[in-house]
Amino acid sequence: MTVTATTKRPRRVSNLLKRIGNSDRAMRFVGHLAVAYLHLVRATSRIVYEPGNVVESFGENLPGILTMWHGQHLMAPFVPQKTGLDIRVMVSRHRDGEINAIVAERFGFGTIRASAARDPTRVIEKGGLRGFLEMKSALQEGVTVAMTADVSNVIARRAGLGIIMLAQSSGRPILPVALATSRRFRLSNWDRTTFNLPFSRGACIFGNPIWVPPEGGDEEREGARLALEAELNRVNALAYERIGARDD
Repeated sequence: MTVTATTKRPRRVSNLLKRIGNSDRAMRFVGHLAVAYLHLVRATSRIVYEPGNVVESFGENLPGILTMWHGQHLMAPFVPQKTGLDIRVMVSRHRDGEINAIVAERFGFGTIRASAARDPTRVIEKGGLRGFLEMKSALQEGVTVAMTADVSNVIARRAGLGIIMLAQSSGRPILPVALATSRRFRLSNWDRTTFNLPFSRGACIFGNPIWVPPEGGDEEREGARLALEAELNRVNALAYERIGARDD
């Protein structure tokens, strides 16, 4: 009986802490804390943007589909500050997505709640179809959308087909972007998430637009997917080169 009682108590405490951590209040607190931290990083860092005027440089390529590698998404709030674009970003419907939604909205993004499905048969369950249609509708309204290129928890830096299908269906280009800071640390998770630190040199580099042929089949879509991977890797390397660092 003693063993049972002692094992139940830590379990109850653990469950209580989990409920508190998953509460709306806790999510809002962490979200606002993240906003404050990112403001600190931005205020104390010197970030170079290439090109300097994205709207002018991209012209007819707007609206488009902004994308970056998943591991760099924590720097995403810095993108619209220089573009002046109306941007809506895809945010996961998972509980953790609440934090990202708070951060995105505080930095001027609109949000579209959906998740990319690793299993195509679960696309409706995960809200992927609704998210796809919302992003396509936004593009038709002249609004730029943003999403990561690689599918969450699958293979880092391997572009998924979802973004390619969106570009093909909407007739709008994919706009690759990479962000890097000189002071940072990385997690040992699937995408090696980068935490950018204050007092850094930074670079935000936009790549060449990737267009997907509207009537293209599997071969053309795969070609566009590989082209997107190559362009994201190119601008990523360039961003680190600009700050005198390596993407190690």
